[in-house]
Amino acid sequence: MRHFSFLDQVLLHCDLARKTLLVQPTHHQRACPIKADDSDALSEKEKKHAAGLMRVNHAGEVCAQALYQGQAITARSKTLREKMQHAADEELDHLAWCNQRLQELDNHASYLNIFWYLGAFGIAIAAGCVGDRWNLGFLAETEQQVVQHLESHLGLLPENDVKSRLIVEHMRDDEKQHRQMAQDNGAAELPIMIKKLMQFSSSVMTRLAYYV
Repeated sequence: MRHFSFLDQVLLHCDLARKTLLVQPTHHQRACPIKADDSDALSEKEKKHAAGLMRVNHAGEVCAQALYQGQAITARSKTLREKMQHAADEELDHLAWCNQRLQELDNHASYLNIFWYLGAFGIAIAAGCVGDRWNLGFLAETEQQVVQHLESHLGLLPENDVKSRLIVEHMRDDEKQHRQMAQDNGAAELPIMIKKLMQFSSSVMTRLAYYV
């Protein structure tokens, strides 16, 4: 198996960033939860609202790619890097599913995705440099907040938007597993102020991404 130097890894992740931001992701390892016969009878108002929520979810998956790639670069443990890469692959499925749903709703991804990506990548690098336990702690808290966010979206999506709901439910279940992976591998408990700061940053992103 080829050994990749730190520079090799940086270049590989730069290419992944390019694909995440500039290429409309349609490839996914797992089939999209949407089925051809799922009902999709939405009014224009409902479509616009659903698109705003799915744009937020898409932006969140852009951030997830940045987080996992940044943390994989700085992880000390080879086993941990592999687990993070596996989780990143599942997050890429989410990105493709959200993109597909936005297209079906005749809408677009956030125009601010490059800023979400760069911010998340920088935070991930910083967390990873502190050490694997804190790296995992940041990951576990991120996934905990994402699960809460997705569960809130299930209450906000139009009741008859079966397609978006199926995607969000599958994403939520995966995020729970990613959080458990981090906890099982020794995640540290983050200070309360760090958690509050993460919540504030997330609220800013979600409010902006809903519209832009």
